[in-house]
Amino acid sequence: MATIKIQQTRSRIGAPKDQKRTLDAMGLKKLYHIVELEDNACNRGMIRKVQHLVTVID
Repeated sequence: MATIKIQQTRSRIGAPKDQKRTLDAMGLKKLYHIVELEDNACNRGMIRKVQHLVTVID
């Protein structure tokens, strides 16, 4: 299956709890940390929820 690389580019400080939990569910723990996730509807929804905190790397 295809994968997507996600990098956390902005701090989670000041973000609501649900967005912090979404970052945790994606595996993003630190600033500028990169994770590789499967490209599916669930992960796309999580990316959309925290799109202001993360960057999708090609």
